[in-house]
Amino acid sequence: MDHVFFMNRAYQEAIKAFDEGEVPVGAVIEKDGIIIGKGYNRVENLFDATAHAEIIAISAASSKLSDWRLSGCNLYVTTEPCLMCLGALVLSRIDTIIYGAAEPRTGAIHSHFYRQQIESSFGYFPKVINGIMEFECGSLLSSFFKQIRQNGSTDTHK
Repeated sequence: MDHVFFMNRAYQEAIKAFDEGEVPVGAVIEKDGIIIGKGYNRVENLFDATAHAEIIAISAASSKLSDWRLSGCNLYVTTEPCLMCLGALVLSRIDTIIYGAAEPRTGAIHSHFYRQQIESSFGYFPKVINGIMEFECGSLLSSFFKQIRQNGSTDTHK
């Protein structure tokens, strides 16, 4: 599996978010080497707190497969998923979560450890691979928040 190839596709989604004034997170879902879902953060533009890249990608992949179960699929996301997204990924039965940069504030996999509780509740937890294109993914986030601070705004929408 070429993790860099798929993470680069997620990174391209994150750039779309950046260009729209959204927190630059992008995600793609792959099954058998084919991207079946993709998304980027749309929280500000859709006025929807649940419009995270992972949720949009899950919805697209589920529509493509006509099934909410995403067994056999892998998620590539530029930033460590939050607790909401991790919950959706567990419920969708995604096989593997591959992420780029850690998210010390809200990350729910390594930054804040919920694995034990989730495994005991659901009897399952996806495999996790982290650090793929970590520098690029982290730099994009840093650039975005630096730009926000320079503009004197705490709002992430342009």
